[in-house]
Amino acid sequence: MTKQELVERMQQGQAWVAGKRVKIDFGGSDGVVLLDGAAQQVSEEDGAADTTIRVGWDDWQQMAAGQLDGMTAFMMGKLKVDGDMSNAMQLQGVLAKLRS
Repeated sequence: MTKQELVERMQQGQAWVAGKRVKIDFGGSDGVVLLDGAAQQVSEEDGAADTTIRVGWDDWQQMAAGQLDGMTAFMMGKLKVDGDMSNAMQLQGVLAKLRS
């Protein structure tokens, strides 16, 4: 899946945390995806967020496919969270929407 396809699937699945802005930062040239629950929009724009999740693109792909659990990725240091941790916890539901 490309990042553009990810953004489209997340938009279609309304994969955001209601009223919150969560940024997924894939690092370097892979860029970001901003889940703006306040505007009910998913984009590749970088901006201020209540929570920033830093994860490599390959690790994210494994998480989205259900091959890597988010908590396991966090404990292994593959996923880092800046800001409100509860928003990050709610992303398990976001990932479930991507698999359906």
